Amino acid sequence: MTMLATGSVQDQITARLTAALAPTRLVVLNESASHAGHMGDDGTGESHFRVEVESAAFAGLNRVARQRLVNQALADLLSERIHALAIKASAPGD
Repeated sequence: MTMLATGSVQDQITARLTAALAPTRLVVLNESASHAGHMGDDGTGESHFRVEVESAAFAGLNRVARQRLVNQALADLLSERIHALAIKASAPGD
C-alpha cells in the first residue's frame, strides 16, 4: 500500500495499519529515544517503533504471516524511514 508521506512517521504507521488491517486494537510506540546515538538512529527521533495490533485479518495466520501483512502495509517506510520495528500481531480472542 502506498500512501502520501504526510505527518510524523508514527502517524503514518497508525494510518497505514488502520487502512490495511482495520484493527480492533492498535498501539504504536515510538521507542527512538531509547536508541539515540545507536546504529540506525538518523537523528529525527523517528527510527525505532513497536506496534501492537489486533485484527481479524490475522485469524488463522501464523506469526510470520501476520508480520508479513504488517510489513507490506509499511513497506516504503521500512525501506526509507524506519530502522527497527517490533511487532506483536494478534487476532481477536488470541
